[in-house]
Amino acid sequence: MGYLSTDKKKITTKTYAEMKAAGEKVTMLTAYDFTTAGIIDAAGIDTILIGDSASNVMAGNADTLPVTVDQMIYHARSVARACNHALVLCDMPFGSYQVCKEDALRNACRMMKETGVDALKLEGGVEILDTVQALINAGIPVCGHLGLTPQSVNKFGGYGIRAKEDAEAEKLVSDAKALDKAGCFAIVLEKVPAKLAAEVSRQVNAVTIGIGAGNGCDGQVLVYADALGMTQGFKPKFLRHFAQVGEEMQKGVKAYIDAVKSVEYPSAEESY
Repeated sequence: MGYLSTDKKKITTKTYAEMKAAGEKVTMLTAYDFTTAGIIDAAGIDTILIGDSASNVMAGNADTLPVTVDQMIYHARSVARACNHALVLCDMPFGSYQVCKEDALRNACRMMKETGVDALKLEGGVEILDTVQALINAGIPVCGHLGLTPQSVNKFGGYGIRAKEDAEAEKLVSDAKALDKAGCFAIVLEKVPAKLAAEVSRQVNAVTIGIGAGNGCDGQVLVYADALGMTQGFKPKFLRHFAQVGEEMQKGVKAYIDAVKSVEYPSAEESY
């Protein structure tokens, strides 16, 4: 029996804390549009993330760097309108919070006001701690993001696993504790060793959300298009396909093409 089986109310940051205390895993998927978000929300997901992965999934960019605040607001507003149950979390895009905490707070306030989302996510540890604290002090719930942080792909030189070496692992633990102490309600741990992620999960009060970080985290997140088999040629070790929506869509499109070309559609019953 899980939280969703006994309580259908809106998921909040308070719910997150309750789920961690109860040992119940938190579920999270991305979405970027009203229709998809409505389907995912109705299925009972705990959290919908409007990830800056919209840059890849929706716009076809090679990385997350090009997506703008305006574009994230557009996607987030569309998703928030569809959600009655899930906590709605939105990424702050690259360049919107790295310059200074004052810029970050202005952008964060704008994103909250213009979208209706419940919380924002930022990548980084102690380097952005003042910014994280400023947002939380302003009443904005913040989710951290450590390990592989895609906005830093050029610094890392790729998307490989992070924190394999002792020094980086120790920094990740230190960063997680700092974010937790600052008041982050959750922390995404991406592409880090499972043992390390489990240890971090034990040491912080915040809910840890893993992606490529093993099952010792307090929850899991995937990009919906990846999880549902819609992404072509992308299959990292951590990814499982829970459906083959891409194949089914192609079948449906081909059936539509055949029906139109054979003049079988629309039928007399489907005509006015």
